[in-house]
Amino acid sequence: MNIVVLVKQVPDTATERKLSAADSTLDRASADGVINELDEYAIEEGLRLKEAHGGEVTILTMGPDQASDSIRKALSMGADKAVHLVDDALHGSDAVQTSYALAQVLKKIGFDLAVLGSESTDARTGVLAAALAERLGVPQLSLASKVEIDGSTVRIQRITDYGYDRVEGSLPAVLSVVEKINEPRYPSFKGIMAAKKKPVEKLSLADAGIDPALVGLAGATTQVVDFADAPPREAGTVVKDEGDGGAKLAEFLAAKKFV
Repeated sequence: MNIVVLVKQVPDTATERKLSAADSTLDRASADGVINELDEYAIEEGLRLKEAHGGEVTILTMGPDQASDSIRKALSMGADKAVHLVDDALHGSDAVQTSYALAQVLKKIGFDLAVLGSESTDARTGVLAAALAERLGVPQLSLASKVEIDGSTVRIQRITDYGYDRVEGSLPAVLSVVEKINEPRYPSFKGIMAAKKKPVEKLSLADAGIDPALVGLAGATTQVVDFADAPPREAGTVVKDEGDGGAKLAEFLAAKKFV
């Protein structure tokens, strides 16, 4: 089975994230880059499906040169190889353009199952799986908390507000997963060393057959009109308990419309 796991490098959520004053895009240099948390679950699920059904796992990343750090971590977890779509012309691409670019790469390298996290921690659009499936003309199985494959049939449990739905589709397909699906493995020392020798293919727009006019900030379908830094936190209110602490606390919460 040819499993392709789409991985995005995002700014570490433990650090302050900023927008660039020059073009209102995410300032990736202001914070350490890490694998998008939900994509780690996608990597783990891809590896488990490979272990159960055979084949290989390819990591696909679109991003600047520094995204290679995340690629190596994904390879150290057990993936077989990687494809890195890297081109300055991709800077500022929104979700619509990103889905086009990644769909072009998926058509080029081929896949039976494309796996990704249900959303990224930087943009949180949650639309990439649906957009990819539409562009590729294949079924979308989203928000999966459990996956089973029987021949060319994929069955999942799709998380809902009331529990889960059972959803079925045929390969090839696009699959997005939630954090409840598994527990991602830690890279072993052996895996880290082996990752250094695994192939990473770098593709430009021309290599992937991507039209430059359909990607990049100038042609983005969404735009950041304005932004400002969050105001500093103000000092908190101290409620002294002099026998009436409960009443004072209730009055404070009521004034803030919390109760």
